[in-house]
Amino acid sequence: MSEHVDVLVLGAGIAGLGAAEKAKRCGREAVLFEAQETAGGLLDNFIVNGFRFDNAVHLSFSEDKEVRDIFDRTPYLTHPTDSFNFDEDRWLKHPVQNNLYPLEAEDKVELIESFLARPDSMASDDYGNWLLHQYGEKITDRFPGRYTRKYWQTDARNLSTTWIGKRMRRAELSEILYGAVTDQTPNTYYAKEMRYPKEGGYKAFIEPLIEAATIRCGHRAVAIDLNGKSVRFGNGNEVTYTTLVNTLPLPLFVALCGVTRGPLHDAAAQLKATSIDLISVGFNRKVTDYLWFYMYDEDILASRAYSPSIKSPANAPDGCSSLQFEIYNPDRTSQHQPDDLIENVRYALAKMKLATEDDILFMHHKHLPWGNVIFFKEMEKHRQVIRDFMAAQKVETCGRFGEWDYLWSHQAFLSGLNVSL
Repeated sequence: MSEHVDVLVLGAGIAGLGAAEKAKRCGREAVLFEAQETAGGLLDNFIVNGFRFDNAVHLSFSEDKEVRDIFDRTPYLTHPTDSFNFDEDRWLKHPVQNNLYPLEAEDKVELIESFLARPDSMASDDYGNWLLHQYGEKITDRFPGRYTRKYWQTDARNLSTTWIGKRMRRAELSEILYGAVTDQTPNTYYAKEMRYPKEGGYKAFIEPLIEAATIRCGHRAVAIDLNGKSVRFGNGNEVTYTTLVNTLPLPLFVALCGVTRGPLHDAAAQLKATSIDLISVGFNRKVTDYLWFYMYDEDILASRAYSPSIKSPANAPDGCSSLQFEIYNPDRTSQHQPDDLIENVRYALAKMKLATEDDILFMHHKHLPWGNVIFFKEMEKHRQVIRDFMAAQKVETCGRFGEWDYLWSHQAFLSGLNVSL
């Protein structure tokens, strides 16, 4: 079966939906081709025993008018941007360096002395040296250094600093000293509030876009012919196009184009991304008041967790609650067996004194093959080789993996909305 479409969009996640909205505004017709059986991509969700879980943590804090015009069509709840950190045997507010109050006096003195002795300048332009310059050796080693190895799956010295933006709180002596003597510290998070749909999971925010778009689910691209302007799918369909918009991961796009050697192939091979194992847990009672939290202990495999039932009570049956833990891998495959991950989360729940075995209704495993772009040093140089190739072929590319960037969901939507059509 063969057909022709005006604007062919690979992927029906939020970036592809943004591109479809852009096509509509330009008076063009877009068709989105999605490999999965439902639209939404990373913003999709799933249900286990009456509990709803998103594909990893999602909360909206954008103040961009274009985003709010779409998202605010959906009734939502608001939450304060209070997050927490678990370290060894206690909880600290986030960001951890500004909230050392729960630690022992000796620990606080050691960490602050190290902060005061931090380097005046960065020895080299990498994330590891950025951390030392910001926080000093002891704070870096105890907190962000450990977290980096769990979340990014590499040492901080292997990463660039181009992704940081507002994500990391820069250190101020006055804040560190104040947070060491009192727990009455201000919230310094980069957003004022978090928003989440009352019902339907985070995906409900993009349902207006899904309803307005033409989407063909169950269409996994297996080959792209840029010269013939066609895409072949695993179900046997072949579709020609006038304009191609890509949201697929750049290494996958290059492979689908049949590139097996040369500079383009070599550049694609240098682009690395994590995958995520999700352990979703249902409880027969409320187990925490924390919306989301980070874990630094290296015997706990998960780097962070969040509570879907706090995001919205509709995500869990009455009287119940839920948590979802994220465990990252350095490539497409899991480092651990699902049963081992489940047992480690069970251990973490006990260590953090959140729940006992009697509280747990179920523990569910799901693997997401694409998590976050890893910002290895010189990644941008290799990424540009592929971007230049796509521009020369007049292929538009957008989204977290289409741009190969660390984009929040609202940024991914704007990335799609900004494609040239």
